[in-house]
Parts: sequence; C-alpha cells; structure tokens
Amino acid sequence: MKTSAINRRNFLKTGGSASVLLALGFSVPAHSEEVLLHKIPQNTLGLEFSPYILIDDTGKITILNPRPDMGQGTYQSMPALVAEELEVSMDQIHISQTNGQGKYGSQLSGGSSSVRTRWMPMRKAGAAVKEMLIQAAANKWQVSSEECYAKEARVFHKPSGKSFTYAELVGDASKLDVPKNPKLKDPKDFKLLGKSMPKPDVPLKVTGTAEFGIDVDLPGMLYASIERCPAIHGKVVSFDGAAALKVPSVKNVLKAERAMPHKTVETVAVLATSYWAALQGRKKLKIKWAAVDNNTLSTEKFSAQMHELAKQEGHDFEGNQGDFAKAYGEAAKKIQATYETPFAAHAAMEPVNATVWVKDDSVEIWAPVQGPDGTIGELSQYLGLKPEQVKVNVTFLGGAFGRKAYLDFVKEAAYLSKQAKAPVKLIWTREDDMTQGPYRPAMLSVLEGGIDANGKVTALHHKIISESIQKQVFKANITGKADGWAEEGVGAKDSPMAIPNIRRSYLNASTDLPILWWRSVYASTNVFGHESFVDELAHAAGKDPLDLRLELFKDSPRFVKVLETVAEKSGYREKLPAGKARGLAIARSFSTICAHVFTVAKTADGIKIEKVVSVIDCGMTVNPDNIKAQTESNLVYGLTAALKSPIVFADGAVQQSNFHNYPVLRINEIPQMEVHIIENQEAPGGVGEPGLPPVAPALANALFNLTGKRQRKFPLELV
Repeated sequence: MKTSAINRRNFLKTGGSASVLLALGFSVPAHSEEVLLHKIPQNTLGLEFSPYILIDDTGKITILNPRPDMGQGTYQSMPALVAEELEVSMDQIHISQTNGQGKYGSQLSGGSSSVRTRWMPMRKAGAAVKEMLIQAAANKWQVSSEECYAKEARVFHKPSGKSFTYAELVGDASKLDVPKNPKLKDPKDFKLLGKSMPKPDVPLKVTGTAEFGIDVDLPGMLYASIERCPAIHGKVVSFDGAAALKVPSVKNVLKAERAMPHKTVETVAVLATSYWAALQGRKKLKIKWAAVDNNTLSTEKFSAQMHELAKQEGHDFEGNQGDFAKAYGEAAKKIQATYETPFAAHAAMEPVNATVWVKDDSVEIWAPVQGPDGTIGELSQYLGLKPEQVKVNVTFLGGAFGRKAYLDFVKEAAYLSKQAKAPVKLIWTREDDMTQGPYRPAMLSVLEGGIDANGKVTALHHKIISESIQKQVFKANITGKADGWAEEGVGAKDSPMAIPNIRRSYLNASTDLPILWWRSVYASTNVFGHESFVDELAHAAGKDPLDLRLELFKDSPRFVKVLETVAEKSGYREKLPAGKARGLAIARSFSTICAHVFTVAKTADGIKIEKVVSVIDCGMTVNPDNIKAQTESNLVYGLTAALKSPIVFADGAVQQSNFHNYPVLRINEIPQMEVHIIENQEAPGGVGEPGLPPVAPALANALFNLTGKRQRKFPLELV
C-alpha cells in the first residue's frame, strides 16, 4: 500500500498515467441522510471535485481519506469502508488525503465523527463502483449481472469461471450510469470491517517515511519562532531585535500578530534560514510589553466567579422533564454537591506548526490541521482571497485532541510569509503550547438530588457553569439562554435516566483565557460531577451504585448491557479483601456508551490503581484493535487530567510550561487495562473520545469506596 498527498498536480498525474479513468464521488445534502453518488468526468479532475475512488486501466486503485489522521485511525478506517464494498484488500489500494476542496461535506476530524458519519456514504460509493464493474463485465460476456461477482479486484463469471481484472473493465464501466441505491453487503459477509488488522500508517511512522507537519521542507523556506506575551493578551510597547539579527542565519525580526477567534494580539517574530537560528535569535529579543491586569486572566479569580454564579438561577436546557422544584421540595432526603474541573492543555506530542507560502494571488499551506475545508475558509477570509485561491496539503498529525482545529498558528505563518514574500515554516515550542493555549475550559457542576422514603431517586438538577466555546470561538449569542453544546454527556439524549423530575441548566462564566474543545469536550468535565453524584445518591439511598444505575437505565437496554457486562468482566460483585475497593462510572458521548470499573488498593506508598476494566458499545466496528487502543489512550489521557497538574494562570502568566510541571502519566503509573467491546448491529458511534468521560468519576468513586473521603475537585489525591 502506498500513500500520497492529493492535490491538483497529483490528480492530473493520476489521470494522465492512464487512458481511461473511473472516478466516483458522493455528496450528502444538508439536513439529509441521503447519499448522492456521481461520476467525476476525467477532464474535471483537480479542478473542482475531489473524488473518493479512482480506478484507472493500469490497475491502480486510489481511495481518498477525507478525514485527517491524528492517531485515531482514519487513515485506515475511511478507505476500509470503501474497500469492503469494492471487494479489494487493503494492500491493493493507494491511500491519498483530501485537500479541503470538493462538495462532499465536512472533512473535519473532530467530535469522533468520522466513522459514524461516513459509514454509509463511503460504503455506498464502494458498492456503486463494484456494481458498475460487474455490469461492465456482464455486458462483455453478454450474460446477466446476477451470474457475476467481484473478488480481489476482479469480476468473475460463476458458470464459466472466466474473469476480468478491474483494470480491464474500467473503460466500459466509466460509461455506465451510477446506481442510485447500490446493494450493500450483509455484515455477516464482511471481510475487513469488524476485523482486527494492522494499521497501514504504522510502517510509515516506524520507518520515518510518514510526513508530519513538522517534517515539511521547501526550497527557499524561512523558519520562524515567535515571542508572545506571557500574559497572552499583552501589547508590544517596543522591541529591540539588534542582538537577534547578529545570530548567524537570522534574516529578519518583525512585529507580527496572533489572530485568535476572540482576540488578535501582537507578537514579535524572528525569521531565519534554520529553526535553530530562529530560536536562538528569539532568545536575544528585548521586548517591553504593556501592563496587563493579572486579575482578568487569573484561574483563581475565575473559579471564584463560577462559585458566585452558582448562587444564581440557571437557564434551562431543552429536554427537561417533570417539576424538579416540587419533587425536590417533597423529597425525604435531599443531597447537594459541587464538582469542579480546571483548565487543561492539549499537550499533543507534536506541537503546532505550519508551513505557508503566500504569493500575489494565492496561498499554499502544508500543515497538520484537523480540517482542510475549514482551513481554506478561515485563511481565505483572513488573507482576503477567494477559497479557490487557497490550497491545503494535509500531513499526518502527531496528536491534536482538538487543538489543531484552532487555526491561529496557520494564520501566524501566513502573516509572516506575506511579509517575507517567501515560504515560512513556523514551529511552536512546547513552552509556547503550554503557556499560550487554548485550553479546555474550567467548569463547575452544581448538583441536587431528591430521594423519596422508599429510596427512589425522584428529582435531579445539574447546573453547569462555564465559559462557552460557542460564544468565544464562534461568536454565538447565548445571552439569557443555555449553551446547547455545554450539556454534552449529561443531556437527555446522553443520559436517559428514569428519573421523573430532571432539570439541567446553564450559566455562562466569561473569561478572556482562550478556550477550545478538548478530547471529549464538555463531556470530559460534566460526567465527572454527574457520575460521581449518582454514586452519592446511591449511598444516600442505601443502594449499591451498580444497582441504582441498572434501575435508572432500565428503559435503555444498551446501557443495561454495558453495565451488566462491565460488572461481569470486572468481578464487580465479588468480595474484595480489606484494603481494596472498586468504583464504577458509565457515560454516553458521541453516540457511544462506555463504562469503567477501577480497582484501587492501599499500599505502604499510598493508593495504587491496580486495574481498570472497560466495556464499550460503539455499534458496528471497523477495527476492534483500534477501538481497544483508543479506549486505552482515553484512559491514559483521562487519568492524566484527573491526577496531574492543572493549568494555572497567576502572577500574569500560566505557571506550567513543559512536561516537568505539566506531567503526563508515566508508564509505571499506568494500571492494568482490559477492554471489552459489545458486539451488535447498531449504527456506528465514535471511538476517539467516548472512553474518556467516565474515567475520572469511576476512579473518584473507587477512591471514596476505599477511603470514605469524597473528592470533588482535580487533581484527585492518591493518599
């Protein structure tokens, strides 16, 4: 299998290498589940459309991956959806990355959306091409297409055993109409989907042939390193770049800008012919920053602001039921608790970087971005160009977790390229990444629950207080109403609990600290409070936390199945020896349900997390091995956020700057992990994020069962 970037030149080369080409694309109309398939005329390739399937008469089969791969596996999953229906093996195809052009819907890797939104379109595209090839073969043999079948890039005639390769059929097939509703395979006949298999990008990454953004190299390219105000929003009063210009290979020092969605700030950049020179020159800059009110960006002040807001009446989300106030007032037992989660950095292994070449009437970008289509939109607007004047080459992403869909770094490189009139490669340092944001927003969950005399939970209110990503990043007006995104993981759809009186409400806490989605977004914080509080309700009602959840989710069989499975696999009901305890949590996010059971133990050195058993129901699957890997990754990421240092802004700057004071979980700290996947025929859900939300509450519940101490704020203490 080979990989290549897909761009206009490569499209034309692909078409030009063969006399005939069959190319098929699809579109998904807005607000519709219908998939429209259409052929791509050979003479339009590279001009307007980005077909997902290209087959030429030399036998080359190219499948395009429409979702950038940041480690979540789209480089395999997207082509596999096509290959399954096309009846080709993964080693028979070439994989190319889309470049943001075309009319095929979103190309954003985010929201664990790739497989669940492209499960049908990609399969239908593959099935349609297969039917066209089979019909072409049937026409050649003058037989019914019912007598023919496809296998391993060939079409066979059942009675005679004759066969044609796809390459021999592509000319005739390209003249046929595209079937509107091609027949899809029965899942029982899948050869690729649902089977664990090696990921095709792994050899590329092991051998160093995979290109990440940080690897891009262009002739005449300048490297950039940028000094930004420690207070993030500081203004440049003056700067002296004389010492920087004396560093060999440094070519220029200039005032620049960082254009964030909510604010544009001034910076100072050093340009050089090597990154080392740019970095050394940056260290010699002398900059005077305008004074900034430290209180406006203090995480301590922001926490106090959220707690003060908690006293106010919230704005209701949609989907509330019953009369919470009445039921709570009549409850035999009333339980209240407040849970708080801090700001968090994305800390992707590859810091953000971009190479941009702004010319007179166009711009070309090489970068690890999560959405090439969004990159075209934002950069064309930023530079005053038409979208067709912007070209994006998407590389592999060395981790992202949401950060690389926030395009301030691409705009920084574009600004510098425009000034320098040359291609510019900008690389953020780890310290830049930690101290400049954007961050997961800190959040406060205020919970109230009512229990009747029979131990039944009759009322629940979850008040969510946070800054709004919709408001800060997308300029949404949420004045006097709830931010519909902010109930993620605990809303009526994600948490269909059988409680007769449920209220969910929201209050906006404003901050100028740049915020953004972070792996599992609001669910990563909401579920901590929600699932910890369910345990509190269980203890108050005198019930086992598992039994209460089975009662609350009695009308949701998939939740029940996950709970029963995780209880069985973890031995939840088995008695543990003294000094050990288990804790449970479950959550649905991105159309997937996941539950964890943690086992913790007291030791001479403190509390040890011995084991975590996970069960995930994500519907039909592409690669079970990848699902297990993503769930394990979520466990590590979630435990890091729950146990390690938060982002703290104080004394005019973020206090964390690198992994020495913003550590990640070390290998010796990782517990034994056991992941089980529920097999069913439900529609696919997300995989890259749903394993994270129940991590912290499951651990917190285990710690309470071990120590009797309820922890309601990060970092959780293992003492």
